Amino acid sequence: MQNQQGQMHENLNTGAVPQQLNHGGHEIMDVQEVLSGALDTLNLYMMLRPQIKDQELIDILDRQYQFIADEYNITLDCFKSGQDPSKPTQSYKMKQSNDFIYGLKPTQPRKPVQSLSEITDANISCSMLGAVKSTATMKTMAALETTNPVVRRVLADSIPNCIEMAYELSSYQNKHHYYQVPQFAQQDVQQMLNMFAPAQLQPQMQTNNNMTH
Repeated sequence: MQNQQGQMHENLNTGAVPQQLNHGGHEIMDVQEVLSGALDTLNLYMMLRPQIKDQELIDILDRQYQFIADEYNITLDCFKSGQDPSKPTQSYKMKQSNDFIYGLKPTQPRKPVQSLSEITDANISCSMLGAVKSTATMKTMAALETTNPVVRRVLADSIPNCIEMAYELSSYQNKHHYYQVPQFAQQDVQQMLNMFAPAQLQPQMQTNNNMTH
């Protein structure tokens, strides 16, 4: 015990920290949130799957579930070891097209379901979308606070995957008119596009020496 305490005391004095303990306090808490969020998403997907009627949505859920589980293992691996994970990070590829339907159509007002029989694919895809959007936020916050370079890279690499999954789900919803996208009038869009001009890459900075008194 004395040797361990002496070693830890030496580590504190020299800044040398064992690789598996190379994590800051904020990092520990934030990555715990990320890992818990991944488990919550996996559990949610598992509960939702038997309720899905559309085969296309089942395919999206299955592919996302497998990828989220794999990414969870990669994050856990490098978080526990402080070193490169045994498997490199991957990039999620959606199957949906990038075409969106713009405009609003009349729909029934949304309200809470009163029984499980009322749950639709629209409800399920909305819950899936909310889960991956929440995960993207948690991973971004964690990456900003992470001191371990390997864990930071893994988190940063996984954020685009959350964005891709969210885009895939929103595209699916849009195609089925679950997620409608309003649009400004063309004249307003054009005016807003012209509100900004390019920045000068080499501006002439004024210094105190050049200022007249």
